[in-house]
Amino acid sequence: MTVLVDWERAQRVALKVASRHPQPEHGTIGSAEFESVTCVGEDRVEATTGLRSLQGRAQVQVIGRADWIRANIASLRSLLDPVMGNWADAAHHGRSARVSAVTAQVAGVEIGLMLGWMSARVLGQYDLLYGEADGSSDEGAVYLVGPNMLALEHKFGFPPDEFRLWVTLHELTHRAQFTGVPWMREHFLGLLHGTLSLAEPDPARIVGAVRDAMRDRNAAKQRLHDGGIVAMVATPQQQAMFAKTAGLMSLLEGHGDVVMDRAATDLIPSAERFSRVLRERRRRASPVARLVQRLIGLEGKLNQYAAGERFIAEIEGVGGERAVDVCWEGPENLPTLDEIRSPRLWLDRVGGERSVA
Repeated sequence: MTVLVDWERAQRVALKVASRHPQPEHGTIGSAEFESVTCVGEDRVEATTGLRSLQGRAQVQVIGRADWIRANIASLRSLLDPVMGNWADAAHHGRSARVSAVTAQVAGVEIGLMLGWMSARVLGQYDLLYGEADGSSDEGAVYLVGPNMLALEHKFGFPPDEFRLWVTLHELTHRAQFTGVPWMREHFLGLLHGTLSLAEPDPARIVGAVRDAMRDRNAAKQRLHDGGIVAMVATPQQQAMFAKTAGLMSLLEGHGDVVMDRAATDLIPSAERFSRVLRERRRRASPVARLVQRLIGLEGKLNQYAAGERFIAEIEGVGGERAVDVCWEGPENLPTLDEIRSPRLWLDRVGGERSVA
């Protein structure tokens, strides 16, 4: 069978890149201390959103950078391997570019570099794809990357108890979104699989995308802004599917930040400072870091937070603090990417005035 990504190489490269980042010398952090934090956090998320996971209490796992890399490679494989099998079949029958061990190694290096770079920056993650490969779980996993949390606490003098609860609130909100809204997980995975099923590893498509970008630079710049280089080379069908996925992700990320801040009220006195410092940290990223973020789509993800927050603020101006609840009623109520950018479009289509005030 043709292999399109050398996953072992990806892991080796990612671990090597991660090892170049120093480990914090101060403090310790372990999973056991998050049992009480999780209880408080889930109660606060439910009180703020009305959402609680249908899968029971979360188990927050504090992991190192190497374990975060391994977990994400396993999740990526569960998502990409089935699609890559189809690509390999197409290549075998001459319908696509010839693939080889060399291209698999190159793909492995690229994925490894991305994960290694991110492993030193990510604080927390709700891993939706955890257990997807073997069907062992449909509730995902909540990770906190201990060394990165400790590094920020030490660098900025963050009170550990407050900061750890603050970050946990965001990831617990994502878990509540995906496992508290009964249809959300399957809908989101359907969008991902649909986008990937339209993809082909065809160099001619890349050349065509570059040609199109030269003709319409504003449109190309917007796609790069929204989703990185992947969005740049997407076909029109993929772009339509990508827009649905990006709209949903903007909603979920913006909602996560809004809930994190509201749930922290009277519970985390330093929450406003945490937000301010991390926003400034993103803004002051080096030019190289910003370029990497843009190319791999991380800039698009960061933009999703702000766009989602603006969308929620505007619809709440019409429908009240729980206006977003209309979105949880069914996939047809989710905003498109255009509606995220222009919330009035969503309000006109869905009728945000019937939201819970």
